[in-house]
Amino acid sequence: MPRDYNAAADLIDRNLAAGRGIKLAFIDDRTDLTYAQLAERVDRAANAYRRLGLQAEQRVMLCLLDTVDFPVAFLGAIKAGIVPVPVNTLLTANDYAFMLRDSRAKALVVSDALYDKIVPALATQPALEHVIISGAAPAGRLSFTALLAESEPKARTAATTCDDVCFWLYSSGSTGAPKGAVHLQSHLMLTAELYAKPVLGIRESDVVFSAAKLFFAYGLGNALTFPLAVGATSVLLAERPTPAGVARILKEKKPTIFYGVPTLYAALLASAELPARGDIALRCCVSAGEALPEDIGKRWTERLGVEILDGIGSTEMLHIFISNQPGKVRYGTTGVPVPGYDIRLVDDDGKPVKDGEIGELQISGPTSAAYYWNNRAKSRDTFLGAWTRSGDKYKRDAKGYYTYCGRTDDMLKVGGIYVSPFEVEAALMTHADVLEAAVVGHDDEQRLVKPKAFVVLKPGHDGSPALAEALRAHVKSRLAPYKYPRWIEFVGELPKTATGKIQRFKLRERDRR
Repeated sequence: MPRDYNAAADLIDRNLAAGRGIKLAFIDDRTDLTYAQLAERVDRAANAYRRLGLQAEQRVMLCLLDTVDFPVAFLGAIKAGIVPVPVNTLLTANDYAFMLRDSRAKALVVSDALYDKIVPALATQPALEHVIISGAAPAGRLSFTALLAESEPKARTAATTCDDVCFWLYSSGSTGAPKGAVHLQSHLMLTAELYAKPVLGIRESDVVFSAAKLFFAYGLGNALTFPLAVGATSVLLAERPTPAGVARILKEKKPTIFYGVPTLYAALLASAELPARGDIALRCCVSAGEALPEDIGKRWTERLGVEILDGIGSTEMLHIFISNQPGKVRYGTTGVPVPGYDIRLVDDDGKPVKDGEIGELQISGPTSAAYYWNNRAKSRDTFLGAWTRSGDKYKRDAKGYYTYCGRTDDMLKVGGIYVSPFEVEAALMTHADVLEAAVVGHDDEQRLVKPKAFVVLKPGHDGSPALAEALRAHVKSRLAPYKYPRWIEFVGELPKTATGKIQRFKLRERDRR
């Protein structure tokens, strides 16, 4: 990576230099953008920010649905040396108010469909000077489209270095306030060079579709960085990725690479909308966000003839650092380290654990966030020199494959032995009637912790004491007896983050009430 470097200029200019000006870069529900059109709009966006008075290193918050305006607003800021801060589009006004204050963003770019939700957050923001609307702008607000039209089509690239701050991503904030992970100019392209090209094998001829949204670290790499790094085409979906909506994209747009989360793969397999093998063009699928149950992976491959490459990444590391490899998939595991990343598992005292033992997963690699903005205590706890704590528990086998055992704060100790909630959930989900499951700790009469399962059944099935007993027996037949769930509660849905992760802390809170 050269010292003088700007990520937006690199991602755009490499495609123009390769003669891809007329090739489609992005396709959304309403419009298409070629690489030449993308380049011009990014330049216009950079100039628009400058015309509004934004300076290098100041922040612009992006609360945008997945449309072509997202890459334009994001890359335009980076090209101007301004720091974009994409945020989750499913949060509350209080969340947005916190992040606007915390980031001291000078400008906000927001989709028109989200504007009413974010209005209450705008009242007491001393740093915020401009609110820009993607789509139809209400009276008194700036229009993103109009700003682009009024700006010059060529922009100078900010004189940034590879170690300059490039963008922030806020953690999901499932416990406590969100934390702003600060990423550098080099990080975007490094994720493409280390994971997308050698592991995923992405190439210019690919059409990619990510159900995970662009505001999410996983989705940002999937649908923006990776396709631009090789000159591929990215399909964007503004709406929520329902099984019906995803199935429509798979049939109509014919993506060759699909990125999802385990919850969505399970829902698609249970949906009548999932297209047949002959109606799709997929050559590869990817899963992250939460560990993929073995049964789901196997059923997907049997149904569609395509492997799912399960992996783990994080907001802090930007993208996937352990992954299954094409042709070497072992369902039920997260795979092996992505070349360029070092992995270690340590016990509660920070000492390495042996193969087969559970330890905390820590990662060393060149895409780690520099720190959390304005949060020294959390930074010191997470970023340990060259190593980054993941908060995940894993074990490694003798062949070097890593298996997920749960979050550090989700692990259960039953009879003095660690039990992975995920392992119990995966066993439950092999039952023909179960769609989803989440396991938490629950105190028995002696105030000793035992597993309790919250279970979502497939359509057409009803919960009953007999089915609960059958599920307990099903788990006992697959796992050590002490791991089975002593209690089973049937629910209509599980609480999840916007990225599809089950929020077990909410189930624990519900269980205590």
